[in-house]
Amino acid sequence: MTDRKPTTCMRCAVGCGYRQRDGDGGRGIVDVHGDDRHPTNGGETCSRGVRETVNPSGERVTEPMIRRGGTLQPTDWDTVLGTISVRIVEALRTGNDNVAVLGSGQQTNEAAYALGKLARGGFGTRHYDANTTLCMASAVQAYTQAFGSDAPPPTYEDVPDARTHVVWGANPKIAHPVLYRWIADSASNDDSRLIVVDPVESETAADADLHVRPEPGTDLALARAVLAQVVDADVVDRQFVNRHTDGFGDMVGSLPDIDVAAETAGVPVDRVSELAAAFDARTVVYWGMGVNQSVQGTGTARSLIDLCLATGNLGPGSGPFSLTGQANSMGNRVCASKSSWPGYRPFDDVAHRKAIAREWAVPLSRLPDSPGPGFVRIIDELARDNIDVCWTVATNPVAGMPDASHVKTALEDTFLIAQDAFRSDTVELADVVLPAATWGESEGTVMNMERRVSRVTAARDPPEGVRQDLDIIGAVADRVVPELFESARPDPERLFDEVSALTRGTTADFSGISYERLSEELAVRWPAPDETSEGGYRYRGRGDGEEPLEDVDGPWSFHTETGRAQFSNASHEGVPEPINEEYPLTLTTGRRPDVYNTGVRTRSDVSDGGSATAARMHPETIVESLRAFDRGRTVIESRRSAVAVTVEPDTDVPPGLVWLPIHNPAANELTLSAADPESAEPNFKQCAVALSAPDRAGADHIGEPRQANGTGSYS
Repeated sequence: MTDRKPTTCMRCAVGCGYRQRDGDGGRGIVDVHGDDRHPTNGGETCSRGVRETVNPSGERVTEPMIRRGGTLQPTDWDTVLGTISVRIVEALRTGNDNVAVLGSGQQTNEAAYALGKLARGGFGTRHYDANTTLCMASAVQAYTQAFGSDAPPPTYEDVPDARTHVVWGANPKIAHPVLYRWIADSASNDDSRLIVVDPVESETAADADLHVRPEPGTDLALARAVLAQVVDADVVDRQFVNRHTDGFGDMVGSLPDIDVAAETAGVPVDRVSELAAAFDARTVVYWGMGVNQSVQGTGTARSLIDLCLATGNLGPGSGPFSLTGQANSMGNRVCASKSSWPGYRPFDDVAHRKAIAREWAVPLSRLPDSPGPGFVRIIDELARDNIDVCWTVATNPVAGMPDASHVKTALEDTFLIAQDAFRSDTVELADVVLPAATWGESEGTVMNMERRVSRVTAARDPPEGVRQDLDIIGAVADRVVPELFESARPDPERLFDEVSALTRGTTADFSGISYERLSEELAVRWPAPDETSEGGYRYRGRGDGEEPLEDVDGPWSFHTETGRAQFSNASHEGVPEPINEEYPLTLTTGRRPDVYNTGVRTRSDVSDGGSATAARMHPETIVESLRAFDRGRTVIESRRSAVAVTVEPDTDVPPGLVWLPIHNPAANELTLSAADPESAEPNFKQCAVALSAPDRAGADHIGEPRQANGTGSYS
């Protein structure tokens, strides 16, 4: 075991500890297994995390490239860095916002911090965001509005103690296998239940004691109906509500008629009653992209939090727990200066901006006073030619953004810098490509979804010509704003110490965590304001770092103005794109078990035989649209594009619904770019579509967007 280095799995945000060692010239880390000593997973692993670490099947980017004569051609680092620096400096001469930077939840804390420092403190741009906005922004807004700070209150230690597990708009059996084992083990006890809310009978729903199937896009209506039933059935914990919350009366006054809301959601009233009754026990509510990726994502997440507050389900063995997809989504939120300054310091607070400017030794006037318009609207600004340079880091917006044709056009019309480890749809459009290290080749730290910080280590050097993200960011900074970092190759440990010091005294204080401490303890949960403390259940006691209290009604410490948790009063306002005669079906998207994010690590695995774009439909949907099929294929049309797909009959998908995997760019040719006005997170999970027959000439182009000609046929 001594020749293996401890690290963290980067497959999802469970944060499992691994031990790894280099192999004999292979493309990946040949030997990886769970770390029995790691406090997160105790040695447990999932096959996907191991496989995608050991042997990613995507095509590596192994040398810098620059576009000449319309094609990407190999070049050297001096050439690409010189080209980039000239273009960025020229763009900044016309304004700080003339450069856009798009980061990722796949970066380490150190790389995310450095990129945010360069974007905000070096360039001074408002046009900076990360792909974490595409998945977690609604949950972030909900936590912040309800509790005064981001991140879920419970920890993994609360999972075994819960009696009711409500999984809403998520499929953890596929997306978070190790965490799901703990949920399933707890739910298998005689006095425990697993309840799943999902339009589709997912792998998780198939295990459930109760499966509730709302119409896509109506989760808020259902959540408010359940809240109304909680009040009517007097499942309310009055003592908790009176002592520790504000706004309960206003919330009750805003609730809909139960029958009307249930009908809107397409759920029988007796199912609403069953859901409400389930909260009369220790309940953890887990939610995912089915809630967040909606124009009402923040309101729905707030309503799930309201259910916990109203029933007293805040405390050990209970509470609201959003499920995070990317390995370092939370670290990006805490460290990257994306939607807040490090440590959740508010953007619009002058004192915090002064503190950041002082630490970074940059003019206060250079720092933007707002986090900017968000990922979707940055793309819109690119499409309007308001931004000259765009730099993407470990993200693939051409495949991962809604209305992908619009995204592609916007990026084609700007000077695009793509920094990635694998060939991606975005890399193929780039003017300059920066080859980056991947899992097992990088040094730093990450934060999992329960706030644990752990190390990521390199078991091998990157291939020749490839650099770690942090080294690339430092090299660009050295040419554009050389005073920003102490070195063109910033040291990860020194950057960690810098950002952890900036969190001291904030609501995300991890100033007591160091590389030295992590080498001994492997993973430490924040808040950790000193070298011996570790966070438990959030908001319990007079300080987050204190040990949890036994008395559920003991002191609480919320970070709101009143020190009390806040109820909400959101109302369902309909879906952004209702079905009609022209587009009579609803499209939704979901994850497959064997694919990572947009598929660039696993693209060759999923594209065989066109399976990457196989649409799941109920047999009734197929029968009702038989004229739209040709040899098992059809064309899915939305108001934005049309995509040819193979079809997989599946009774787990309800009639009238079309299911596509998120991992292939074909899906996002169709999706809608409408976004939640509070979180800026787009509405991936619902749009209106129709089916039409593929023409024989183009029927083999599975997964390629197809444009309508003047007669309305597709060719």
